[in-house]
Amino acid sequence: MAAEGNNVVIEHLCAIRSSSGKIERELSDLLHRVSSMERYLANLQSDVANIHLRLDGQGERLDRVEHRLELVD
Repeated sequence: MAAEGNNVVIEHLCAIRSSSGKIERELSDLLHRVSSMERYLANLQSDVANIHLRLDGQGERLDRVEHRLELVD
């Protein structure tokens, strides 16, 4: 009877270990995906900053053109 109880405990421990391994793999995958998203967002922010720099430069050029053509008040 005691051996049968031990077998049930061992079976449950094996199932828990299996589930734990699966959870660890899924967590690792999620961490990888989150890391990829963070890199993507960092690149996106850099691209937006570059666009703002270019737009600022275009605004300055437009201001100079308007001034040369005496289109400003």
